[in-house]
Amino acid sequence: MSTTSTTGVTRINRTEARNLASAEFEKFAALVASLHPEDWQTDTDCVGWDVRKMVLHVLGSADAQASPLVFLHQLRRGLPLNKEIDSHHWVDGLNELQIRERTGLTDTEVIAQLQAVGAKAVKGRFGTPLPMRFTPVPFGDPIGWKPVNYLLEVGFTRDVWAHRIDIHAAIDRAMPLDAAHDGRLVADIVAEWADLHGEPFHLHLTGAAGGTFSQGDGGEHVEMDALDFIRTLSGRLPGTGLMRHPLPL
Repeated sequence: MSTTSTTGVTRINRTEARNLASAEFEKFAALVASLHPEDWQTDTDCVGWDVRKMVLHVLGSADAQASPLVFLHQLRRGLPLNKEIDSHHWVDGLNELQIRERTGLTDTEVIAQLQAVGAKAVKGRFGTPLPMRFTPVPFGDPIGWKPVNYLLEVGFTRDVWAHRIDIHAAIDRAMPLDAAHDGRLVADIVAEWADLHGEPFHLHLTGAAGGTFSQGDGGEHVEMDALDFIRTLSGRLPGTGLMRHPLPL
């Protein structure tokens, strides 16, 4: 079993990020198209969201990525909603607006719009003008302030991917995993997470998206399923010891 030092993980660059974003939208749209009628009302690990609300959020976010006008509309109308809902982060109001404005869509319409918007969203994200890409934005603990580019290249793709994991968990259907896609996202997350908390560890993640990673000497040994690792970092599952360190997705 080979072990990869987290310092040896090559972080995802802009070209790879674009390819991963395109592939993830396709995978998410295919999952939604495969849902059974009863799946849409199944509760997810995200409090207050069933599968349908989660899908509407992903669709609304993609619409904003595809169109600056939609993004500005969501900012203008969504931010005030934070006072109305139990908001924990400034994006909560935007997420709520995305869901509210798409509630009237039929499931068939949602599927069709998801299938159409992915390529437009990726084009919009990676066509963002250079100066704007480096505007600092608050992401909260433990990430802090990052340029918009972090959201465009990393954050949005992780969000769609994490919600694909959420939906598979909710409907109790095994998630098909591709080491070149899902495993790549896992490795990149491990590297960022390790850099943020700085503690030594030996981490063995099982499954097709997993791998073995280490940082420093003499740290805690953790072995768990790769997707459970992601769900723990994002707060969907409880974590102790080394796994108490979060990385919101």
